[in-house]
Amino acid sequence: MDFDTHLTFEICLLEFIIHYGGLEGMEPLEQTFAEKFELYGCYQCGKCTGGCPVSLKSKLNIRRLMIEGILGKHLEHINERLELWDCTTCKTCTIRCPRGLKPMDLIIGMRGTLVEEGHIPKTIIDAMENAYKHGNPWGTPKNKRTEWTKSLPEDLKVKDFSQGDRAELLYFVGCTASSDPRIQEIAKSLVFILNRAEIDFGILGNEETCCGNEIRRMGETGLFEELMDANIQRFETYKIEHIVTACPHGFNALKNEYPQGKFNILHTTQLLAKKLEEGKLSFSKEIKKVITYHDPCFLGKQNNIYDEPRMVLTAIPGLTFKELDRSRERSLCCEGGGGRMWAESSSEMGQRLAEIRVQDAVELGAEILATACPLCVLTLEDAVKTSGNEEKIKVMDVMELLAEAME
Repeated sequence: MDFDTHLTFEICLLEFIIHYGGLEGMEPLEQTFAEKFELYGCYQCGKCTGGCPVSLKSKLNIRRLMIEGILGKHLEHINERLELWDCTTCKTCTIRCPRGLKPMDLIIGMRGTLVEEGHIPKTIIDAMENAYKHGNPWGTPKNKRTEWTKSLPEDLKVKDFSQGDRAELLYFVGCTASSDPRIQEIAKSLVFILNRAEIDFGILGNEETCCGNEIRRMGETGLFEELMDANIQRFETYKIEHIVTACPHGFNALKNEYPQGKFNILHTTQLLAKKLEEGKLSFSKEIKKVITYHDPCFLGKQNNIYDEPRMVLTAIPGLTFKELDRSRERSLCCEGGGGRMWAESSSEMGQRLAEIRVQDAVELGAEILATACPLCVLTLEDAVKTSGNEEKIKVMDVMELLAEAME
């Protein structure tokens, strides 16, 4: 009997025992992961591992994790599986599963077990402690969250709900745009666009705290719930109903992880695509560049937002748009999600995915690699440098390109 046939036999036998009573007098087996993540439908086709971008450079084998979750084997040694932290939670495995299972959720669940047992990398611990103490995983002090607004031109207005201002729309800035100097430029570009489009918006000021998306994907469910409850309380205190964010990770948390129906959540590309259709967004400058677009996993694969970023990009005068071969649901992950910004890779083998992505764009003839995610910008810009392509291509967020075309 070969390995695959043996596994299939064990799965069928286990399903029979658990679901149909099994052998007389036999106690039902407790399969926590199998029951919680509904793993019994897995027939070990291998599409999850075959499609996993990280498996190209890591020991991460989702197919094996699925069968181990079903059989309960080797889980006592789960703390030795450092490759669990290589997962970017891009959702490719879940999208490709022909049985409609959710392998990504299994990995997050396994990480949760590691968190409960204290078997987590030091860098992950630091990020979680920062989120708890400072309201962001980067460690930026709470009273410095709005420092980026101080360098805005005087003619750009930013209302602050925490200072008693009121507005129709909340701009949820996010941790990275509040903390990282490079990503703060994206926040400034969006403020410029919202002002020019005469959109009534405000921010939460220093009261804004982490959305919790990356914290949840690192397995810290309890801390995520604390962060979520704190944000919801602030939203309700200031009677906020409509929220926009430029971060797909924050967008995903607010839209899919927070209670449904309480708030209207939009990504900036959705908001601006709508304004473009209404004729409320106009451009005064041409950008004569060849541009391609990288689909962020948390905007595309997680939330099926593919058209809006392309709609606003291709509306820019003078721009020549070229599509990457691996685009939309086939887009190659940049490795910026799932807590990977704070986790070292468990293996040195293989080329960084962001470097492959940059090379794809260079070979396409693009002068600008655009994206719509702050974490993608950071990983891709670093990849441009490490791959020696600084003279060939530039990474920009969609908001930066729109702001330049509106000057």
